[in-house]
Amino acid sequence: MYNPSAAGSAANTVSGSRVFVYEVVGLRQNDETDKMSYPIRRSGSVFITVPYNRMNEEMRRITRMGGQIVSIRPSGQEQTNGQAISDKAGDVKATSEPAPEPAKLEEKTKPMTQAKAHENVPVNTYRPNNPWTGKCISNEELVGEGGIGTCRHLMFDLEGSELRYLEGQSIGIIPPGTDKNGKPHKLRLYSIASTRHGDRVDDKTVSLCVRKLEYKHPETGELVEGVCSSYLCKLNPGDEVKITGPTGKEMLLPNDPNINVIMMATGTGIAPFRAYLWRMFKDNERAANPDYRFNGLAWLIFGVATSPNILYKPELEEMQERYPDNFRLTYAISREQKNAQGGKMYIQDRVAENSAELWKLIQQENTHTYICGLKGMEDGIDQALTEAASKDGVAWNEYQRTLKKAGRWHVETY
Repeated sequence: MYNPSAAGSAANTVSGSRVFVYEVVGLRQNDETDKMSYPIRRSGSVFITVPYNRMNEEMRRITRMGGQIVSIRPSGQEQTNGQAISDKAGDVKATSEPAPEPAKLEEKTKPMTQAKAHENVPVNTYRPNNPWTGKCISNEELVGEGGIGTCRHLMFDLEGSELRYLEGQSIGIIPPGTDKNGKPHKLRLYSIASTRHGDRVDDKTVSLCVRKLEYKHPETGELVEGVCSSYLCKLNPGDEVKITGPTGKEMLLPNDPNINVIMMATGTGIAPFRAYLWRMFKDNERAANPDYRFNGLAWLIFGVATSPNILYKPELEEMQERYPDNFRLTYAISREQKNAQGGKMYIQDRVAENSAELWKLIQQENTHTYICGLKGMEDGIDQALTEAASKDGVAWNEYQRTLKKAGRWHVETY
């Protein structure tokens, strides 16, 4: 059944009128960003009463102030033994007494699991009018023999730059030359395919996954090649590249190692997910991040045209073999596999096949869903999940909105 405790529900529902109490530790006052007059405790816990429809807003504010939410419980289980009690939303009475242990809730009102927020996300360190000029370190083909088109894995040198990034962000590339109007080419954004430490795990590189764009002009039939993708795919080691960014916060991977991550990708949409999976499962990355040990389930559903077009196939299958309890890999190979109706197997068909299991997983409050790649897959994914949710009497489009508001539904399509 639909769990109305998912954060972000509309305020005019029954759940919207409910009030919750946050137990927060480590809260500090930030005079520049949060000019508030109520007292803040220097240690221990404070308790903040929050209406249901303001839960996400309050979580973000608490994070800005350096606080950490250790429990969330429905209002009504008031602390009455001299501890901090809220009179109204956002107002706190603080005492110097140590906080009691959080009340143990019944199963139906367990505290919500919230992904740890990112702090200090780097954005636009380098802008188009002042890009970083790096060098190409390597340029490797990813499409196997017999595959369709060309797709390259490119690594760039960042040594000496101030460019830092997080998994799920993008960088801009400015191709050389001018457009048909004689103006310098504008930058193109590409999702980063490496972790924050780079493929060499030395904090000095960034990698991209780039497919060369080629198509026939609809009127002339002439072959048209993408300006920036063609430029990148032809780079040689040592060639200079103008880089901007990083940009983007939509596709960030939460810091919490106990979440579940559903990833749906087509083609080069695999790029951010490669970064996630390296961070979760690669030996060198795990050594570089001793405080991060992924304990949840990562499920990648990857749509490609042919088997040789499965990008990063050896890496993906090695991780699946080594971590079978934490990594699930599902392919949708359109020109080789058939769906239930006998047609081509697309990513939305795999979602439909696994819709009951995916729907059950999505309802867990520690699950984040990411979609990256061709925009055309979104409707099919929504249709499959609509059917699964309807069996529980839930309207998927409404439930999806609560996921977006809770920051658990992430989409980057084109």
